[in-house]
Amino acid sequence: MGFDLFIGDKGFSSWSLRGWLLFEKFGINVQTHMLGLYSGTLKQDMKKLAPARFVPTVRTPEGWVIGESTTIAETLAERFPDAGIWPQDAEARVFARWLVAEIHAGFATLRGDCPMQLFKQVDGFEISPDLQADIDRLEVMLGHAFDHFSDANQGPWLFGNYSAADAFYAPVAARIAGYNLPVSTRLAAYVHAHLTDPAFKAWRADGISVSYDPFPYDLGPAPKPWPVAD
Repeated sequence: MGFDLFIGDKGFSSWSLRGWLLFEKFGINVQTHMLGLYSGTLKQDMKKLAPARFVPTVRTPEGWVIGESTTIAETLAERFPDAGIWPQDAEARVFARWLVAEIHAGFATLRGDCPMQLFKQVDGFEISPDLQADIDRLEVMLGHAFDHFSDANQGPWLFGNYSAADAFYAPVAARIAGYNLPVSTRLAAYVHAHLTDPAFKAWRADGISVSYDPFPYDLGPAPKPWPVAD
């Protein structure tokens, strides 16, 4: 018996994307199960996973239920210490955990005003002062990782090699892309790295293969194509 991962719709569920990447990017075998996030059956579907209420949820090989993606990340790091889920350097590891904690608990305006959707790019999206403040905070926090911990020779990621922090900021990259949010050249390059990552592209391809009527979010009168070709 292996791990089971329970997720919501791939086109919209940002937390599900984080949970899936924690398995996919670190080579951990898992069986993925789709629950009815937009079909209205999520509450019923989650009863078998109590006391968990939301996706992603994991069931371990022992049958233990893990809710909350931060707990999933820490549990996988404990069980697979050589997978590289957290940076090896102690200071980098502290900051990676800080980044994960902050995106888990903060950036409320970014998450509320720009719900993740992987279908199109909204044209002419209005940036409120509160949203700009969240963007500015992203520049500070991710910029600190780039300045102090990244290594271009290892890859485009926050700590050189891909880590749990990158998995948690993948939906942020999708929000920046999906709403064409104004960011620095350095942050735009980081967004591009996510959008062109094979794992992210595979997830998105599955997500946009599903049709919704009505579509869950307002994309405006004339949305643009997704900024990276399918």
